[in-house]
Amino acid sequence: MEIAAILEPVGQSRGVTQIFAHRGLHQHVPENTVAAFAEAVAVGADGIELDVRRCADGALVVHHNPTVADGRLIREVACRDLPDHLPTLAVALAACGDLIVNVEIKNDPSEPDFDPSGSLVTDVAGIIDEGGHRDRVIISSFHYGTCLQVVEMSSPLPVGWLLDVGADVASCVRQAAAAGFAAVHPFFMDVTSESVALAHGLGVAVNTWTVNREEDIRHLLDLGVDGVISDDPVLARNCHRRPH
Repeated sequence: MEIAAILEPVGQSRGVTQIFAHRGLHQHVPENTVAAFAEAVAVGADGIELDVRRCADGALVVHHNPTVADGRLIREVACRDLPDHLPTLAVALAACGDLIVNVEIKNDPSEPDFDPSGSLVTDVAGIIDEGGHRDRVIISSFHYGTCLQVVEMSSPLPVGWLLDVGADVASCVRQAAAAGFAAVHPFFMDVTSESVALAHGLGVAVNTWTVNREEDIRHLLDLGVDGVISDDPVLARNCHRRPH
């Protein structure tokens, strides 16, 4: 699987929607763990979406929330003192095998670990490069400024701008294209045939989150989105195989 498969809109490439396992496959194991990533690889997902945050000692770990279950803020805890099931970004990327990996940088101004400096972006890119993963990674973030920091690096990585629920997708597509982003990642209910056509016309891919019902997955396949991020990648892949 090549990263180009999700960075070229399907209307311009081979027309196959890629299926991403949201935080790995976690029906039977914890999300965002090596076990969840291994499960996603085993069932044949095209890619994996995961979340990254920084610890007190500068290490990058994979976890969705700013805190762990006992309430401790990850940004204030050294990596060695975090629960064992939280992998570092380097370990997580290795666990994803050869799959495409959507690395979501968690950098929300409303959260206590927000970093406006750009150093988080630099550190994430460094881990990706050290592991030789550059050709199979796309970076995403809800924070527009973080996305800009990625494309403004001396060696930029492809970026998918995550859009909040209710976003004006068409307007965001135009903004993303002007900024040099590879993709937009809208909430699936906000996607229309018009916004997909606009994105593809501007060379922007559309990867939707988080889609778990068969009827919704089939609708998005009909719209021609480039990627579907799902908690049930097996269902999503099966929708490709069964006739509408």
